[in-house]
Amino acid sequence: MEAGAFFLAQKMEREGFSMNLIQNYLTQSGCYRAGRTISVKGLMIHSVGCPQPKASAFINNWNKPEAKACVHAIVEPGGNVYQTLPWNHRGWHCGGDGNNTHIGVEMTEPATIRYTGGANWTETGDGSNTREHVLATYQNAVELFAYLCLQYGLNPLADGVVISHSEGHKRGLASNHGDVEHLWSKFGLSMAQFRRDIQAAMVAGEDSAPASGTQKFTAVMGKAAAGIRQMAAYLKEKNPSVEKSVLDMLPFYLSEGEAEGVRGDIAFAQSCLETGNFTFSGSAVTLGQNNFCGMGVTGNGMKGSSFDTPQLGIRAQVQHLKAYASTEALQNPCIDPRFPYVMRGCAPYVEWLGIQENPQGRGWAAGAGYGRKILSILDEVLGMPDTEKEAPTYTVKRNDTLWSIAAGQLGNGRRYKEIKELNGLASDVIFAGQVLKLPD
Repeated sequence: MEAGAFFLAQKMEREGFSMNLIQNYLTQSGCYRAGRTISVKGLMIHSVGCPQPKASAFINNWNKPEAKACVHAIVEPGGNVYQTLPWNHRGWHCGGDGNNTHIGVEMTEPATIRYTGGANWTETGDGSNTREHVLATYQNAVELFAYLCLQYGLNPLADGVVISHSEGHKRGLASNHGDVEHLWSKFGLSMAQFRRDIQAAMVAGEDSAPASGTQKFTAVMGKAAAGIRQMAAYLKEKNPSVEKSVLDMLPFYLSEGEAEGVRGDIAFAQSCLETGNFTFSGSAVTLGQNNFCGMGVTGNGMKGSSFDTPQLGIRAQVQHLKAYASTEALQNPCIDPRFPYVMRGCAPYVEWLGIQENPQGRGWAAGAGYGRKILSILDEVLGMPDTEKEAPTYTVKRNDTLWSIAAGQLGNGRRYKEIKELNGLASDVIFAGQVLKLPD
């Protein structure tokens, strides 16, 4: 490290964050000395573009008056994150207007690759070494971005908040680079997954978050925790006269939710709230409309939307939840008539589905505590017996990683270590077709 650099090692001693945040400001850099500041609107992830695993190589090279690049942080494997600029300083990281709005973070790259032209590269060593480096820097970047999102009150699922250098180029904010997708794609990683994992890390963290307290919130996107038997038991207790057709359609909440990455049990709890536990007492819609969420009821006396089958009605509801919770594309053709009217990604948490509780004043319903009412029902559903739960196992698919499995199946990518320990894995390398035991 340069002798003139400010160095402070700070262990992130808080639940959920294990990274070492090391302040090593590039005080000799022209970028640092310019002292220009920005209003942070988002975060941009970069990859250094050469086979160099050590952050110190870049810190030493960039901490000079003549240096032309300067990022806010550099991530390397092993848990170390080097902060090289104050977060609100204007960096020189993307070659475009993104320097005026986004914090720029670089990830080091494994020594076991060789670039063959542009963003193309080949493996030069043990494939497992390359994979472990990429996964380790990915995991550290997730923690750092979760920390920064909490510090600045950013929603990682909102449009344009968390982007790669290549996505910045497509938006006209950055120069023409292929990172980080050029490296991640070969290991089953994507920016969409990165944003979801950041969100999960924010929910799990217990640090000094903004007033919104996002670390305590419940994500709409994810795998359902409640089973069909629990849903049925809840309905039979709350509505002993519930129609058999209602019980028969319960599997659609889980299948349609899984198709779009939405928690189907949250959709079910919302339906129970909107329909009075399927009694339709005081509801603006009827059972025959196959509309179980009040979709299209935007004022008194309005009948709302109708759908041909219960499955399509639930699909439309799930799609509408996804519109609020995520910026990802739909997997099925859109049948939600109100999908275009939603500001994508404005309510990633159930608690934010209520307009009064949403930081942006947007949401599904205007009534106070709307999201909390849904969660109260969900808690009751989860308290119902489910005597025939499936065995807690997962069959590895092509391009899966331990991190992505933990994020998708357990709701938190950092729980990959539990899967690793439970299955006695010596490394993070897994194979398609491998059956893994999952922790409770």
